[in-house]
Amino acid sequence: MKAVLCKAFGAAEDLTLEEIEEPSVKPGHVVVTVKASAVNFPDVLMIEGKYQSLPDFPFSPGGEFSGVVSEVGADVEQWQVGDEVFASLGHGCFAEKVLVRAGALRAKPASMSYAVAAGISTTYGTSYYALKQRANLQPGETLLVLGAAGGVGLAAVELGKAMGARVIAAASSDEKLAVAKAAGADELINYSDGQLKEKVKALTDNRGADVIYDPVGGELFDQCMRCVAWYGRVLIVGFVGGDIPKVPTNLILLKSCQVVGVFYGAFSGLFPQENQQNFIEIMALFEQGKINPLIGAEFPITDYAAALNCLSQRKAVGKVVVNL
Repeated sequence: MKAVLCKAFGAAEDLTLEEIEEPSVKPGHVVVTVKASAVNFPDVLMIEGKYQSLPDFPFSPGGEFSGVVSEVGADVEQWQVGDEVFASLGHGCFAEKVLVRAGALRAKPASMSYAVAAGISTTYGTSYYALKQRANLQPGETLLVLGAAGGVGLAAVELGKAMGARVIAAASSDEKLAVAKAAGADELINYSDGQLKEKVKALTDNRGADVIYDPVGGELFDQCMRCVAWYGRVLIVGFVGGDIPKVPTNLILLKSCQVVGVFYGAFSGLFPQENQQNFIEIMALFEQGKINPLIGAEFPITDYAAALNCLSQRKAVGKVVVNL
């Protein structure tokens, strides 16, 4: 079978597409023929050697996938050959087949495309965990979402609206903001002029946002700390802006606010039952039409480098998906 391999840390162009041995089924597991694999920012960090957990070489990037069950372990009863499924594995999904623990799989709804199923696990799992468990977002609160047209940002806009918040979407261009508006954002901020703090204050009668969802980091984080409301929560989701900012602890004191870490990968492993309940609720929102995941770009597996660069160069709108 074909798989994209990382044999040394570097750029997307340093990866190779090779023929490797197919996985063999084993007890408690199934083999899935991959239809689509989504690209996430951790994939970019992983191949560059910058992610917090790194697999051994050689490994395949791609943390999540959708596909069809092709082999089932002898002791597995909940899945059959032909079942349509999706899951998040952390890495290894830029491959034609994957070996998956049976309990890690979720059933793909008939109404959900393979592309959407491939990309829903990480972005919506992260954003729902952030807003529900970490921020305790309440109906009527104001939610500010940075990077609002990216994968996790757009998911946060949709989920924030579904949870009853007033959502302010912030992004670096009017084109990206139009996408966030279509996803349900109530207010829009273009922060390319460096005036994020002032614009948030203007939209909130100088009060600030109750919850700030920040997957960008960099210089924008300091502005977030200066436009968070009293008792507000600033969610640290990632650093696609490049620089990891320092936390101004004096502002935490003055605002009586919280700066809250969001490490979804660890949460899903440490608290699988809570994560499963989250996904029951996420899938219910999908079936009710309250969320509509956007696939912004699709690439064939042969264009794996272009897919990864689309994300690393911050050109992505919605989810980027590689089709197998």
